[in-house]
Amino acid sequence: MARIFWVEDQLHWIHKFRDVLVAADFDGGSNEVKVFNFAEAARQQIALTDTGEKPDVAVIDARMNGNDQAGFTVARALRQKWPALPIIFLSEHNGTEIERTALEQYEVTDFISKHQRNIEQVLTWRIKAVLRQAQVKDQGAATLPENILRSGELRLDLDTWEVYWRGVRLTNPDNPRRPLAPTPRKILRCLVERSPRPVTTFQMAEYLGMDPEKYAYATYRQHIKTLRKSFDHAEGGQGTFLSRCKAGLGIVASGEEGAYCWKPPPESSL
Repeated sequence: MARIFWVEDQLHWIHKFRDVLVAADFDGGSNEVKVFNFAEAARQQIALTDTGEKPDVAVIDARMNGNDQAGFTVARALRQKWPALPIIFLSEHNGTEIERTALEQYEVTDFISKHQRNIEQVLTWRIKAVLRQAQVKDQGAATLPENILRSGELRLDLDTWEVYWRGVRLTNPDNPRRPLAPTPRKILRCLVERSPRPVTTFQMAEYLGMDPEKYAYATYRQHIKTLRKSFDHAEGGQGTFLSRCKAGLGIVASGEEGAYCWKPPPESSL
């Protein structure tokens, strides 16, 4: 059962999402969803809740009752009480200064636009992803779910397709506040599943469902560069992972032209 702390002032959104959130399969059971219509009520509940009774995730509307700062006041109270709590902003104000402030100043886990196609599914997917990310950080490899593909310090969630390296989620290396794109994640999964065998450009095209005659090696190589940079960013961006790849560990160019393989670094090299 996932415990969801939800702050939303508009009843039509509550009616739209409440049953979806209660019934969503985040961990095999129905969920507990506490809804607050006002930022003041939410902050009061945070103050009264025992530190050990934290929710699993918070979902917050950004602008409530005409106040652009309402969501931020709740986020601040949550961060003060539970610094590691995943916080998702669910808002009609994406692409505005509100989104920038949420991501940069409050370091929220995600910012989701209400007005998008399949929003109910998107919301449940993204909540599931942040819950699994928190599980990876909190519990470690020994207690991870069975549907995690493991290879050394690499963890790839087969439900959400999120990738973790040494407990850090891989993100877009050009915009670390955004997730790693789907195609690099699929390529990585293929490399890990076939490790230590190399995967040629032709084979990767078939795996991705592309036309092998049209899928270029340059495209494959560009995705490999993105993956390597994402791993390196997860290690602090000092170039250590890139150096390992050149030395034959990590994502390695095979002797066969247009092929790569995954060779997990041993523990001693981490």
